[in-house]
Amino acid sequence: MTAAVIEANAVRKVFRQGKLDVEVLKGVDFNVAAGESHAILGASGAGKSTLMHLLGGLDHVSSGEIKILGSSLSNLSEARLGRLRNRHLGFIYQFHHLLPEFSAVENIAMPLLMRRESFPAALAEAHAWLVKVGLEQRAEHKPGELSGGERQRVALARALVTRPDCLLADEPTGNLDQQTATQMLELMLGLNQEMNTALVVVTHDLSIAARMQHRSRMQDGILTPET
Repeated sequence: MTAAVIEANAVRKVFRQGKLDVEVLKGVDFNVAAGESHAILGASGAGKSTLMHLLGGLDHVSSGEIKILGSSLSNLSEARLGRLRNRHLGFIYQFHHLLPEFSAVENIAMPLLMRRESFPAALAEAHAWLVKVGLEQRAEHKPGELSGGERQRVALARALVTRPDCLLADEPTGNLDQQTATQMLELMLGLNQEMNTALVVVTHDLSIAARMQHRSRMQDGILTPET
């Protein structure tokens, strides 16, 4: 059996709103192994993005446990957690979050520079990823000079430049037209298979969910696998 890249066991998340405690996640269990693809479906406000933030170590559970490659996130300092995210996880969102003052290739190189790789080596790897996403001619363009689809492809390359064990994608095609969304999906699935990277996608799009190996639905803070 393939070892889990991410394991979530009995995860609860409670937010304080005034004098009220609002339980957003109510004991979620979720595992993803290397090379697997998962879709998480559900209405807005169901807790999907909250779960993704927790799986990525961007927020802390109220109770329960999340492990990445066997390491419990609760036991890590912020510095170690940051290194783990940088080395093992990639993130892509509905909005690209590219740095506007840097070129496409510099944006992609940023995660490698953060782990102290040399600038020439990081730039060379970033150029290689631009080729993979079909944007080698746009290397020196800044985000404001790119189309929405091109910006998302740059964001995808940035997420994968570290060759992560898992890509967490939160509505990555939500801002794109259907043709561009389809191209993004093909890129993600192709790289998922080529690199054996686990892929977890939050989406409202049933056609995207249908392409994933596994599907689960979030409703009222409870995650249920679909048969």
